[in-house]
Formats: sequence, structure tokens, C-alpha cells
Amino acid sequence: MIKQLSSRIVYENKWMKVREDEVEFQNGSKGIYGVVDKPDFALIVPFTGNGFYLVRPYRYTIHNSFWEFPQGAYEENPDIDPKKLAAQELEEETGLVAKKLEEIGYQYEAYGMCSQGFHIFLAQDFEQKEQKLEAAEEG
Repeated sequence: MIKQLSSRIVYENKWMKVREDEVEFQNGSKGIYGVVDKPDFALIVPFTGNGFYLVRPYRYTIHNSFWEFPQGAYEENPDIDPKKLAAQELEEETGLVAKKLEEIGYQYEAYGMCSQGFHIFLAQDFEQKEQKLEAAEEG
């Protein structure tokens, strides 16, 4: 096991905290870990008998857009029910309201450096409403 000796926050905003932990390894040597703490998010897999719905948001960190499943977090309420979050994100990003929404798993995004995990939902049987993209999601 790796033992945490100390921890300090080196950066913080409403979306994340970045901390540096001093650690001691099992062999007695010491080191540091940089850790990003972020709230969990929901990833939605919208499926029809013919395929999947994908979105193509612009991602500032990589200065590009790529096809992906709808996803998102709610920083103002990190304890939100994951199913409610999934339904909100699906409607916001695609305009779809799923009549069937089932949690099918949970994973960590980048656990080598980040504590954030995500709930995975399968969405099916849709009603089309209006898309409500946030400014950061528009290309």
C-alpha cells in the first residue's frame, strides 16, 4: 500500500481541486502524487434498434471536437441522483427524453491522476424535445 503523509490543495475552482500528496511507498521511499478531484458524472448511451446517438461538443482542452456519447456533471450539486443527472444531460445535449433509462455500470475516468468516476446509462425509447446546449458545449 501507499501511505499518504500529507496533502495540500494547489489549485481550486468550482469544477475541480488539484492537490499534491506526499506519499511513502511500501519499500520506504517517498514521492508525490498530483491528484485532480472532480465530481462524478453521467455518461449516457442512447440506443435505437439502428444505432446510437452521439454528440460532437467542442473540447477546449484539446481545441477540437470529437464524436462522443452525451455526458456531464452538475458541479453545483455533486450529490445529485445519477439517474436524474443522466436524464438532464441527455435532454440538454440531444433534445431526447428517454422513456427507458437504466444504469449499466460505473467506471473511473483516469484513475492514475483523477478521482472522478462516471455512471453509465443505457437510454432507449425516445421522445424528441428541444436541445439546450451550454455555451461550452457549442462548437
